[in-house]
Amino acid sequence: MIAEAGHYALVLALGLALIQATVPFIGARLRDQGLMNVARSTAMAQMLFAMIAFGALVTLHVTSDFSVANVYENSHSLKPLIYKITGVWGNHEGSMLLWVLILAVFGGLVATFGGNLPTSLRAHVLAVQAWVAASFYLFILITSNPFIRIANPPIEGRDLNPVLQDIGLAVHPPLLYLGYVGFSISFSFAIAALVEGRIDAAWARWVRPWTLMAWIFLTLGIAMGSYWAYYELGWGGWWFWDPVENASLMPWLAGTALLHSALVMEKRDALKVWTLLLAILTFSLSLLGTFLVRSGVLTSVHAFATDPRRGVFILLILCFFIGGSLALFAWRASALKQGGLFAPISREGALVLNNLLLTTACATVLVGTLYPLILEVLTGDKISVGAPFFNVTFAPLFLPLLFAVPFGPLLAWKRGDLLGAAQRLIAAGIAGLVVMAVVLAWTHGGAMFAPLAIGLGVFVIAGALTDLAERTALFRVAVPTALRRAQGMPRSAWGSIFAHAGLGITLIGIVCETTWSSEHIAVMKPGDVAQISGYSATLDDVGQRQGPNYREMIARFTVTNGSDLVGIMTPSKRSFTTRGSSTTEAALLARGASQLYISLGEPNGDGSIVVRIYHKPLVLLIWYGALAMAFGGLLSLSDRRLRVGAPKPARAPRSLQPAE
Repeated sequence: MIAEAGHYALVLALGLALIQATVPFIGARLRDQGLMNVARSTAMAQMLFAMIAFGALVTLHVTSDFSVANVYENSHSLKPLIYKITGVWGNHEGSMLLWVLILAVFGGLVATFGGNLPTSLRAHVLAVQAWVAASFYLFILITSNPFIRIANPPIEGRDLNPVLQDIGLAVHPPLLYLGYVGFSISFSFAIAALVEGRIDAAWARWVRPWTLMAWIFLTLGIAMGSYWAYYELGWGGWWFWDPVENASLMPWLAGTALLHSALVMEKRDALKVWTLLLAILTFSLSLLGTFLVRSGVLTSVHAFATDPRRGVFILLILCFFIGGSLALFAWRASALKQGGLFAPISREGALVLNNLLLTTACATVLVGTLYPLILEVLTGDKISVGAPFFNVTFAPLFLPLLFAVPFGPLLAWKRGDLLGAAQRLIAAGIAGLVVMAVVLAWTHGGAMFAPLAIGLGVFVIAGALTDLAERTALFRVAVPTALRRAQGMPRSAWGSIFAHAGLGITLIGIVCETTWSSEHIAVMKPGDVAQISGYSATLDDVGQRQGPNYREMIARFTVTNGSDLVGIMTPSKRSFTTRGSSTTEAALLARGASQLYISLGEPNGDGSIVVRIYHKPLVLLIWYGALAMAFGGLLSLSDRRLRVGAPKPARAPRSLQPAE
């Protein structure tokens, strides 16, 4: 009965989505408050039934009900409970159910916390959100129903893909989907504004918190996915320019541009049309990522499905929403009132430059991702576009962006003083040059680009600290006064400082890891010693261990630096008999922000084993920087000014009437 209850909850959610998509829209046309308010109640009810459906699937997995095909294909009775739960979204059908659940939750949140929105705008936003939800409910029910029963239930399941049986997969997909789907709210606001033909600073104030929330989740999701690939796949890399990785990076780039564009619109009532277009494109890129993962056009560790029928269905959804929204934009954008003007050298101008570089970088990634697919469709030729292409095209666009980042916050709105901003950044520039010179001397004869990039990263971090010093008048007033000013700073200002500094931290980590990472591959027996970057790794022994649903070969290494014991590392290799496959469980040992990394290869008949040992200098800065960016976004989101609508202009005082 649980499977049937989940299935009918999905059907009811679809029915509610169709009501939510039509009745409030009609009410907005008729200016009927009652019909428009239907959007709130149906959004809440739809969220409830989506939760029931998802809860039903989780229950089926936890109880190992193998009469349900989805449970049989992706679970096993001996699998640990945590992986029974995460296995719900470790497959195509369950992940799509999570997708629509998050979509319904965001709609319910708008209905709950959107009381300060104009009734017609809220009705249009929730109606658009419901159209998106209804299309995916149909997709699930027609092509990807997770509640299909098996006529003759088997005794045991086939188990989850071993690569996905990891704690990282408990976190990565939900975070990523919260980012992907969260941008649907920005999309719905953009379509609502085009339908109503009205957009202003209040619109930007309303849409920015939802965009910021989605951006935070997507940042964390990409970072978690990168770290999961780094430690789980055993190859020591953190980014492969895989098409599905690119599919998550593109909406992040567009969403970052959208955040900055919405800020200009909120503060200066400018870039209205551009902000609307970015809102449409960001969610369109999220939908594109969904298509790439589930259409079967890609073979990737990230890909869920290879059924062309599903791919065609999602392609139709893409054509409807992307094509329809861009057509509506082309029709209605010219009718929108243009915003205020500003000088090229101003904070607005810096943010426009930010947008141009981000969107161009995004377009570069889009071309590199889709070109091989389009070429194969047109000619049948198969090519791969990898790191060399993206290193040559993406880096030259992103490095100027990083150089410009410290200047933006130091420029005034409307008309800024570039020379004055440069003078205030002298200390940051000197810090970057000094670090660059030190690194260049330390790596004499090595790569020339790395010291320049590290100096740029230091410049970005020091530029963020310069912004803090300028806001608090540090070095110009007494320290207690500066501290009081820092305490009174808006949280959004603190968020900007942390996010910009996080970019610099991540850049330093990327450069150090890619330039000075060391690798040592050896065939080792117990007692053998491997040397890497001044460390000695001694293989003590190799043993076997039985896990709940796998058998594990585990090795023990003693790591020393000279005569000092650094630590014990225990990499392993797990064999899952049900699936007939194995996974590599790398061992990591942190030394500050650097890491030693050991993974095992295949054993040989003479008792030896292939071992890969890496030294990754400052690699953890990659993810520390991402966490700093997300924390900055969280600080901005907590700013009270982002939780209320734009202030209404004060009424002019009524003039006194002379007494008669």
